[in-house]
Amino acid sequence: MRPLLEVHDLRASYGKVEALHGASLRVDNGTIVTVIGPNGAGKTTLLAAIMGLLPATGSVIYAGADLAGSEVESRVAAGICLVPERRELFGNLSVEDNLRLGAFQRVYRGERGADSDLGEVYTLFPKLKERRTQAAATLSGGERQMLALGRALMGKPSLLMLDEPSLGLAPRIVREILRVVAELRSTGVSILLVEQNARAALQIADYGYVLELGEIPLEGHSTALVDNPRIMQSYLGLNPSGPTQRTLIAEPSD
Repeated sequence: MRPLLEVHDLRASYGKVEALHGASLRVDNGTIVTVIGPNGAGKTTLLAAIMGLLPATGSVIYAGADLAGSEVESRVAAGICLVPERRELFGNLSVEDNLRLGAFQRVYRGERGADSDLGEVYTLFPKLKERRTQAAATLSGGERQMLALGRALMGKPSLLMLDEPSLGLAPRIVREILRVVAELRSTGVSILLVEQNARAALQIADYGYVLELGEIPLEGHSTALVDNPRIMQSYLGLNPSGPTQRTLIAEPSD
C-alpha cells in the first residue's frame, strides 16, 4: 500500500540560510511517526514546509497527489492539519467556539456531524467540557494544548501533524496528551509527531526519524531507536550498557 505522506529531498530556507537539507520521510496510513531532535534541528521548519507555510523545494506527496504549488487552504481541505507549537487559539473566544471553528470548512461544505464530533472531543478531554464556556485565554497551559488538539480533530483530518505538544507541560499532562494521541491511531488518523522529548515520543510511535542540523542521519522502528546507543546517550540520557548493543537503521515497511 502506498503511504499517506511521502516527503522526498525537502529543502527550506530562511533568506539565504538553508534550514532543511534534503529531508525525506514517510507516514503510512494509521501510524504514528515521530521526528525527534534538539532545539534548532529544523523540526518546526519541516512541518511548516509540509504544510505549505514555508517555500520549499523537493516533493511532498499526500494520498498519491503531489502538493507542489498548492495553497495551505487546499492542504487543509485535503485532510492535513497542523497543531503548531504556539497553539494559536482565539483567546477571547470560548472553548466551545474555538472547537467549532475547527469544523468551519466542513460546515461550509455542507457536511453534518459537527455536534457529534464535539461530543467526541469532550469525551477525550473532559476538562474542556467543564471549561466550555470559558475564554480560551483563561485556560492553563495543559488545557490550551488539549483545546488546540481538540480543535484540530474537529476538522476530521487524515494526517495530524503535532509540533512539540509536550512543550512546557507538567509530566502528568504530557502523559494525558500523548495517551490521547496514541488512541487516535486506532481511529485511523495518521500522525506526524515532532518532539524534543524523545523518550515520550518513541513510547507511542511506530517509526521514528532523528533530525539534526536540518538533516536526517538516522531512522528506524521506534523499538530499534530506543535501543540505539546514540539515541540512548544523546536523547534519553542513558549510557549504553555494553558492546552487545548496536545501531539498527530499519527501512519503512511497505
